[in-house]
Amino acid sequence: MSRIKNLAGQTIWYGVSSIAARFINYLLTPYLTLQLSKADYGKVGLVYAAIPLLNVLFTYGFETAYFRFSQNSKNPSLTYSTASISLIISTIVFGIALWFNHDALTRFAGLEDVPILINLSILVIVMDTLTTLPFAKLRLDNKPQKFAFIRILSILVNIAATVFFISYCPQILAKNPGSWITFFYSSGVNPVVYIVLANVIQSAITLLLLLGEIGSVKIAFDKKLWWAMMLYSLPLVVAGMGGMINETFDRIMLRWWVPGTITYKEEQVGVYNACYKLAILISLFIQAFKMAAEPFFFKQAEGQNAQRTYARVMKFFVITVAFMFLVVALFLPVWRYFIAPKHWEGLKVVPILLLANIFLGIYYNLSIWYKLGNRTMAGAYITLFGAGITLLINWLFIPRYGFMACAWATLLCYATMMVTSFIWGQRKYRIPYAWKKLLAYIAVVVLLYLVHAGITTLLPNLYFHLILAALFLGAFGWLVVMAEKSELKKLPVFSRLLK
Repeated sequence: MSRIKNLAGQTIWYGVSSIAARFINYLLTPYLTLQLSKADYGKVGLVYAAIPLLNVLFTYGFETAYFRFSQNSKNPSLTYSTASISLIISTIVFGIALWFNHDALTRFAGLEDVPILINLSILVIVMDTLTTLPFAKLRLDNKPQKFAFIRILSILVNIAATVFFISYCPQILAKNPGSWITFFYSSGVNPVVYIVLANVIQSAITLLLLLGEIGSVKIAFDKKLWWAMMLYSLPLVVAGMGGMINETFDRIMLRWWVPGTITYKEEQVGVYNACYKLAILISLFIQAFKMAAEPFFFKQAEGQNAQRTYARVMKFFVITVAFMFLVVALFLPVWRYFIAPKHWEGLKVVPILLLANIFLGIYYNLSIWYKLGNRTMAGAYITLFGAGITLLINWLFIPRYGFMACAWATLLCYATMMVTSFIWGQRKYRIPYAWKKLLAYIAVVVLLYLVHAGITTLLPNLYFHLILAALFLGAFGWLVVMAEKSELKKLPVFSRLLK
């Protein structure tokens, strides 16, 4: 239990920091959906759909490879230096190549009317890539506090810069057209440019704060080690690209295939992108868990009863995300105020995306079998299979159903990946998951949501809606306590209550 408590503690640190940094637009969603038009918010979605795809190529799986090869290395600093030198050189090469070929990327993302967005995005990608291994080193060295400090400070910089550009500068310019801000701000520039510029400033500050870790890179390069890391990580690139297709590429596909004018297409992307953010509670937890769990899982592999630990982690993970599903889905009339009312037409996708993210989180847990066993190509196959489902469903159904097709494609993709990984993984590296109980928890929360939705449709009163939601949430909590009583008694906070 102490191992799981340690993982939970680190997950909290990473959840407060890294997730908000990686998905910084989540924190700015209420503000941006109010300040921007639906079409401009659609452009934001398109930019932040393209950046993760390129981040996968730039980092080519070396973060996970660094974790994997540091565990058994007699010289961890050599592993860090070898990986860092490789990333620095490749980032410079890839960055220059993208800069001189940004027109193709502009057309791909559908941002021909604001091409500077791609140039700024390239700067973000380059700087974020250079911070990947320094952040990984902090995680491996169990320094979540420093990790959190840098992430949180960079978040505050991003928020401050965004508000400065979007709210402060227009006000000052309206009062004084000859103000000093005209040196870097123009009211004729699309506001999305300044949102991405704020991201550039954030990435630059982050890079400066990690100079200590970057400076610890020695001029030492082991070719044999590098080649082994490449063989291990290249399948992760394929898996990562497939993963990004599943996670973010549907915004670009929605713009490609939904019928209508360019403005209408971008508005639909904006609505879907805004409503996707309402899955924030589960998304942030899953990403925080992933950041803490990856080095944790590799370390546990060296100890006894590793499989039992993984199974217990999975159980508590599923209970947590199932609870979060109810918190968001049942209280959606409250959560909807997280976005501007002009985006509420897309709220019906939220429960579907919440469930999809639960399946994604379970898949992340299950993926340990191929990472520990150096079978990363298996992960590539599974993710590509999921990407194929995403592409096919979106291509077939976006023209008729719009962003609803994107939501269902996401759900079916992650469900398929989860099931495939479970069946395959149990044959190669058996872990005693209590899968019947886990499926029961998921089925119960979905059933509670459906019953709640049916009752509140017949009796559409907000206060009744919220009271019933609280009762259903309490019922699930009671069910978990009764089912996990023996486990919970091991925790000091519950031991006295459950005697």
